[in-house]
Amino acid sequence: MTIDRRQFLTSTAAAGLALPAFAADAPYPTRAISLVVPFTPGGSVDVSGRLIADRLARSLGQPVVVDNRGGAGGAIGSTYVAKAAPDGYTLIVTSQSTHVVNPAVNPKLPYDAVKDFAPITLISRLANVLLVHPGLPVKSFDELVKYARANPTALNYASAGTGSVSHLSMELLKNQAKFPMTHIPYRGAGVALNDLLSGQIQLTWNNLSSNLTHILNGKLRALAVASPTRVPQLPDVPTFAELKLPDLNLTSWNGLAAPAGTPDAIVQKLYAATRKIVTDPATQAVWVDKGMMVPQDINPAAYRKEIAERIAFYQRIARDNKIELDSN
Repeated sequence: MTIDRRQFLTSTAAAGLALPAFAADAPYPTRAISLVVPFTPGGSVDVSGRLIADRLARSLGQPVVVDNRGGAGGAIGSTYVAKAAPDGYTLIVTSQSTHVVNPAVNPKLPYDAVKDFAPITLISRLANVLLVHPGLPVKSFDELVKYARANPTALNYASAGTGSVSHLSMELLKNQAKFPMTHIPYRGAGVALNDLLSGQIQLTWNNLSSNLTHILNGKLRALAVASPTRVPQLPDVPTFAELKLPDLNLTSWNGLAAPAGTPDAIVQKLYAATRKIVTDPATQAVWVDKGMMVPQDINPAAYRKEIAERIAFYQRIARDNKIELDSN
């Protein structure tokens, strides 16, 4: 059968129109997914990302490849994902740093933590802990407060940097518990931890997961935890709520998000797969072993709401203490 030029163009155009419809109906995912961790390997965000990537790959039947894009307090990797194609093949491990504190203190951040992402759900919650060097002559929070008031220039606290979670949290602690201490900002939590372990700094605020081993072997002393209840690894350490400081009783978290505009069907599939993973008893045992908590069920809309509420919370702390971080 002979097909003239007009018939060929018409049939080609019809076939072209049919292709997007066919692609749209293809099951997701059909290829590897890139999971961006906006920090260098080894930290709590990276650990959470790698744990969930392995399990998501098995659940979805496609590779989930961790892509560490560290720098600028997580802003480089976050900006990359915010500008990626909203097709479900580029995801990010969200954290308090990238999606709460950075937006709260940096008015020139190159991404909008609420508008530029499609939140999926939480991977884990992490108890935060108030840590002191064991050489400090205090064994409880009350003793710390009394010591600080009696020695008003004795305490220097380390943070992961100006405007970090540890900085804002310790300033809130200082204001609410009414005792003096001096802020020493570092370039990251790891460097700060080294100086705390050596005794050059007296105390800090950090997540339990990154410090559990040091606490258990006596190299650091935990005086309080930010957690809904006492953590099983440290049953004798009170929560901040027990110490009448409920505003400080906020866990950190890691979650999943996609670029804004990602189809809701993909977001919901990722949400369902992740919830199935984190509620599996085998997964929960791993999370507890890493010092993490299994998060409650939080759907994409609820996750977006929590992000927005926490940004507002830390904005108030930053405003009250005149803390602002300019990325330029």
